Amino acid sequence: MTNELVVVAGGRTHVGRVRSCNEDSLLVANRVFAVADGMGGHAAGEVASALAVVHLAELTERTPLRPDDVRAALAGANHAIAESASRNQEQLGMGTTVTGLCVVQVAGSAHWLVFNIGDSRVYRFADGVLTRLTEDHSHVAEMVANGEITEVEAEDHPLANVVTRSLGSEESVEPDTRLFPPVAGERFLVCSDGLTREIEDDLIARVLGEERLAQAAADRLLDIALAAGGHDNVSIVVVDHLLVPGEPVGTTAPRARARGN
Repeated sequence: MTNELVVVAGGRTHVGRVRSCNEDSLLVANRVFAVADGMGGHAAGEVASALAVVHLAELTERTPLRPDDVRAALAGANHAIAESASRNQEQLGMGTTVTGLCVVQVAGSAHWLVFNIGDSRVYRFADGVLTRLTEDHSHVAEMVANGEITEVEAEDHPLANVVTRSLGSEESVEPDTRLFPPVAGERFLVCSDGLTREIEDDLIARVLGEERLAQAAADRLLDIALAAGGHDNVSIVVVDHLLVPGEPVGTTAPRARARGN
């Protein structure tokens, strides 16, 4: 928590109904919220996503937290993933997407900082409107942007799982960042593509609008994703910026990385 913002969050992660291993990791902390979707197969992807979360968790001890601190943590995670892979042959080629938001100090006041590497996403829900705050770093997203395929065609495209930016894939990787002032009453969703490939944005908006509690919203979104097939690991964090301090509208998930069954 910070003096400037009253924030409550809930989160869930689940292996899904098809995969045998959950390679996702999530972070629900007092000022830092993130989802990492590991790549590289059993064990390796799990290691990569966990390393990303460990480095981001260290940001919770920084006061004040600055945007450059977040970039440095991501750079540190990128280096740690590459170092681990170089020491362990079974981890060669591992990597992870990572996306999230945190409360940072800019010019003496609290701001939201959204960061993204890969195709996990951050959404903002306010006044009944769902807005995506991140752009996917993927081959199909580039093809859609270039007019080569439609968004509908992208969903089932053979390259749908191929990302163009990830931690561990290059010596250095630059995150997309977005900085903006907070507005009381807003709600955020941080999620892996295991959710967005199962559920359309309009249904996500409906759930976020209907559920009063952050944890309840995360739980319901997970249930819907699993009912739709659960073809991938699913990770969800819902973050509420409270209208009235001291009047809870959600529940707090575990502070550190959580892993479902």
